[in-house]
This record gives sequence, C-alpha cells and structure tokens, in this order.
Amino acid sequence: MSDDTPRPESPSQPKAGAKAGAKAEAKAEARAAEAAAIRRRWITLGEVLAVVAVVISALTLWNNWSERSDSDAVKQADARRASTRAATLVLVASGSGDRTLILKPASPEQSVQSQTIVFPTALGVAPAETTGEPRIEAKWFERELEKARSAAKLPDDSRGDERLPVVIRTRFLVDGEVHEDAALYDIGYSISGHWLSGHSVTLRGVSLVSRGRGAVAQAGLDARWAKVLPKGG
Repeated sequence: MSDDTPRPESPSQPKAGAKAGAKAEAKAEARAAEAAAIRRRWITLGEVLAVVAVVISALTLWNNWSERSDSDAVKQADARRASTRAATLVLVASGSGDRTLILKPASPEQSVQSQTIVFPTALGVAPAETTGEPRIEAKWFERELEKARSAAKLPDDSRGDERLPVVIRTRFLVDGEVHEDAALYDIGYSISGHWLSGHSVTLRGVSLVSRGRGAVAQAGLDARWAKVLPKGG
C-alpha cells in the first residue's frame, strides 16, 4: 500500500470548530446584551430628564402664576387704598376778606357739589346750605355768637383764635361717583369789640375734629360747644 493513501480525519477537529462557534456566539450574545443594557440606560436617563423637564416647567408655571397673583393682589390693595383715600374728604379753607372762608377739598380728585353747615343747637342758628360754592360766612352766625359770648361773660376782644364747632355735611364727586361726608369741624375766629359799632368777627380757618353722621354728629357738636362756652346758650 502506497503512502499517498488519504488518512481519515481526526475526531478532535469537528469538536474544535464547534467550540469556536460557541465562543463566537457567546461573544455576540454578550455584545447584544451589553448594547441592550446601554439602550436601557439611555432610555432611563431620558425618562429622568423628561421628568426633570416637567418638574421645571411646572415650577416655572407656578412661579409665574404666583408672581401674577402677588402683583394682582398688590394692585387691588393699592386700588382699594386709593379708593378709600379718594372717598375720604378733608376740607381746607382760605380767607376772602376775613368775613368769608372759601372751602375746598384737600384732594384735587374731589369736587364739592353741595354743603350743609350745622351749628350748635344752643346757638339757635338755622343750618346754612351752599350749592356749587362751598363757603362759610360770618354773617350766618355772627349776631347769635356775640349774644352767646355776652351771656357767658366772655371778653369783648379775643386773646387768640376762638373756636366755633360746626358739622359740615358735604356731597362731592370722585371720578363721577357721588359720595357723602359728615364731619365735625372747628371754625377758627377772632372777635373785636367796638364802642359804637358793636363787635366784629374775623374768620381764620377750619380744623377737622372727628367724623360722624346723624344724631351722633349733632350730639358731638353740642357736647363740644358746651366745652367751648360752658355757660353759653
């Protein structure tokens, strides 16, 4: 038999090939698993970022809403305060020949339409009413005031500014809306006695004392007058 006769293959060669294939398959599976794990990590990170984005968006919306709410609340509070100030009347006076006081609101936003000046009950002076020209005139009460001072045995000449309390009821406008006010004021005046011509009253100004309406205002007026002239009336 010649030496060139083919020899049968060794049984170990197929086994080696199978092992190599198994290793390659295992590596491929490992790479696939690793790739899948990486994809899962990216998906998880994306979900986290999405949640963070939603939270940030919600916080931004809440912050904007809160700022708007605070701003609206401040504006509303300012509007209420402005409305309260506008509806609160304080009168100031300027002289006109010492016999007449011209009254006007301290706020330029207010416009006086009419007024009623109420005098102490004991003085016996009827209320004076004005329309479109708010004022106080000495002639409305001068004679009765002189009599009350004489009955109280007060000096003919004042030593300073004397006080005559009155209630002033005012109807006025603010931005076209009608408001009403009732307040107790002191009229400041001085008086001088003359030998032949009697007394003369000079008006100085007005000063706010308190606020009140109806019977409360009248009671406060009469009580204040009783303090100014304890023996008067």
